[in-house]
Amino acid sequence: MADCSPAFKSMADDGPNLICRNFLELEMPFQKIGGIEFYYEIHGYGEPFLLLHGLGSSTRDWELQMGHFSNYFQVITMDLRGHGLSGKPPGPYSVRLFAADAAELLKVLSVHPAHILGISLGGMVALQLAVDYPDLCQSLVVVNSTAEMKPKTLNEIFALWQRF
Repeated sequence: MADCSPAFKSMADDGPNLICRNFLELEMPFQKIGGIEFYYEIHGYGEPFLLLHGLGSSTRDWELQMGHFSNYFQVITMDLRGHGLSGKPPGPYSVRLFAADAAELLKVLSVHPAHILGISLGGMVALQLAVDYPDLCQSLVVVNSTAEMKPKTLNEIFALWQRF
């Protein structure tokens, strides 16, 4: 087994470094979809509840909410393509492509219809998922998002360009 970093070694004081050993032995769940490895997590039991992160983020966005939601739902989080621990194939990427990836994950895991919550880019993906795959969506919550990204003025084009 690999050695732990000094940070992990300083966290454990019980000889064989139980904390470090448990950290290194965690199985990280990945699902191959369309030739791309997608990182996902499932916590809790109950109706499926998919949480979709924003642009440039990952499943880590939901760590503080996971404990609460997993008391009531089977919470599924995923790193969208090009984000977090998921594969990063060459683009172009699109909201429709992100939604297709999320739909396929729900199907492969047999966790649908699901409640869907998306924030920012994840909200756009959630909306697209509901439009393209309504049978997979039980309910929809969209936070701090928009239905489209179509700039109409030069200032809007510049503002959108700066986000990427």
